[in-house]
Amino acid sequence: MAGRGVASLRALVAGTPDSRDRVVDLVRAVALLVVVLGHWTAVVVVVRDGRLTGSNALGSWPPAEWLSWLLQVMPLFFLVGGYAGMASWQSARDRGRTTPGWLADRLDRLLRPTTLFLLAVLAATALAGPLVGGPVVGTAAWLVALPLWFLAVYVVVVAATPLLVAAHRRWGLRVPLGLALAVVASDGLRLLSGEDLAGAANYVLVWLCLYALGMAWRTGTLLAHHRAPAALLAGGGSVAVGLVALGPWPLAMLGVPGDPFSNTAPPTLALLAHGVAQAGLVLLLRDRLAGLCRRPAVWAATAAVNATALTLYLWHLVPVLVAAPALYLTGVLPSPEPLTAGWFALRPLWLLACALVLVALVVVVGGAERRTGDRSRAARQPPGTALRGASASLGIGLVCVGLVLLTAAGPERVSRPAVLLTTAACYAAGLVVLRHALRPGRRSRNWFSRVPLR
Repeated sequence: MAGRGVASLRALVAGTPDSRDRVVDLVRAVALLVVVLGHWTAVVVVVRDGRLTGSNALGSWPPAEWLSWLLQVMPLFFLVGGYAGMASWQSARDRGRTTPGWLADRLDRLLRPTTLFLLAVLAATALAGPLVGGPVVGTAAWLVALPLWFLAVYVVVVAATPLLVAAHRRWGLRVPLGLALAVVASDGLRLLSGEDLAGAANYVLVWLCLYALGMAWRTGTLLAHHRAPAALLAGGGSVAVGLVALGPWPLAMLGVPGDPFSNTAPPTLALLAHGVAQAGLVLLLRDRLAGLCRRPAVWAATAAVNATALTLYLWHLVPVLVAAPALYLTGVLPSPEPLTAGWFALRPLWLLACALVLVALVVVVGGAERRTGDRSRAARQPPGTALRGASASLGIGLVCVGLVLLTAAGPERVSRPAVLLTTAACYAAGLVVLRHALRPGRRSRNWFSRVPLR
């Protein structure tokens, strides 16, 4: 199995066309590694009376608020996602693909490995609950399911690509600008009302804006002026710093336990400005990054991470549940006082253990991401026959509800049978509805089928 993976990687590296913008892949790989290593590093495990207890270092280590400006890289995923989405769209256009067929392909890439992960989490939680105890299992299930929250948002953003493409053709950079103004309005409602729910629209608007910036990068619109990258960096950075300095936007760009106001739940204007600054920095450094990607070792590592990027993201918190009891309950690693010199000195061993477990998981389950579905059927579908907008929207909505329920339920309720069954039912129903909507030969008169690829 490992031998086949190495052979596939070599073929992938050797077959990379010169026309591919490898900077996008490098940024995605680095951002993913920052997320994975950052989450592992922030885990605080303590043994008390023969039992493990855990917490998040971000809530008890003041320098973490400053470091969060480096560690908050989720905007980069949506930036390069927008670039990749537009590149894929353009490729589909050149090959004569239909718009519905394109979306079917993109959703298949996202949901195939996600379905395997969600099934594993639901099954493990249901089986372990009666054996281990609800509170312990609930905390574990909630922890490993955290990545599903952002994935649900990403599914929504990808599904909105046809509309964003049409808007970009008509209005260009006014699309991300308009979305940014909508973020301002949503943040204003949140501040005026004092309720996080009032700013819930920003769960989508912030990421749509960054995705639209990535699309503009791909088409060249964003780089029409040579000073645009510097303007994004300076402007976004100034706005982010100014908002944090004036308040009430907090310093931390990551969710910190105990903070009454968060920049991530829902995302704020400060986080968007931070993401815009990151976009400017990437664009400023793109020539140097491109040179770095031409090094064989760098590109091989980049390709390896990207080949199973979604698998790495989905499963990266599972090693915490494996490594913690294996290392601390057995005494293999001592359990010094958290955030002391001894604790930091042992972090490399902890990271190595988690990395080994994750590599083993990728070897076992990574095939779900590498396996491709039958895309020829979608490619043959004539325009306007594959996808009915209403049923597709319903299917996407149900899938996303299934993805966020485990996180939204919280550690106390996530292991309850009702939560598990509702999650499974919503997600499965969403897949069935999507499959029905994507079935060939169904005439459609809806907004989606009328969005042309050309």
